[in-house]
Amino acid sequence: MERLQKILAQANIASRRKSEEIILEGRVKVNGVIVKELGFKVSKSDQIEVDGKAIERAEHLYFLLNKPTGYVSTTSDEKNRKTVLDLLTEADRQTRLYPVGRLDFDTAGLLLLTNDGDFTKRMTHPEHEVEKEYLARLEGIVIRKKIVQLRKGVIIDKDYLAVPKEVRLLELDKAHQSTLISITLAEGKNKQVRKMCEAIGHPVKKLTRVRYDFLTLEGVERGTYRPLKIHEVKKLYANSAPKN
Repeated sequence: MERLQKILAQANIASRRKSEEIILEGRVKVNGVIVKELGFKVSKSDQIEVDGKAIERAEHLYFLLNKPTGYVSTTSDEKNRKTVLDLLTEADRQTRLYPVGRLDFDTAGLLLLTNDGDFTKRMTHPEHEVEKEYLARLEGIVIRKKIVQLRKGVIIDKDYLAVPKEVRLLELDKAHQSTLISITLAEGKNKQVRKMCEAIGHPVKKLTRVRYDFLTLEGVERGTYRPLKIHEVKKLYANSAPKN
């Protein structure tokens, strides 16, 4: 069951806000009955009409994007910066896709896009523990003690204990005084990887998300994207099923 105004927006009738106005004006019927209630929910079998014309339900779409730095993970930006939707074809932009979660402006890598609200909730809610792996190039040479500290968890945002699923030391670059690590999270606090690395005294120089559950960037060049296959969507749902 989904809210009526959401279905109208997904069907490209109007924006979510404009769809609410259309409902309040009494222009929408569900199964032949006028509905003016904004919280009204409909099922897939319900017949919806706007101004006497049946709407076509929008197909749920799912894409994997390899985000470059310099793009914001939103559908619009008040600072007029480029958004990840600018990387899509004109046809795909018309399907009202939006990012599943976010990657920072200066973070690159794997980002999912969809028009399916249930899918988004499933992928982003902490209770589902969907793993995300990042490669982080850190300033300075990180000693083993600091890696152990990171694995055990560090305090960010004053009082939040951020505990990663896994941390691996990949490279010590003494010539350029930097360290490459892999860090896997099952949550998604704002700028979490950067804050965790700052907490051990080694700020992030470069950050890329390279894995989302079982999905990787293989075959998807930076700045390009591909549709998810139906079996991939089903596997994401299966892997994120509640553990208890």
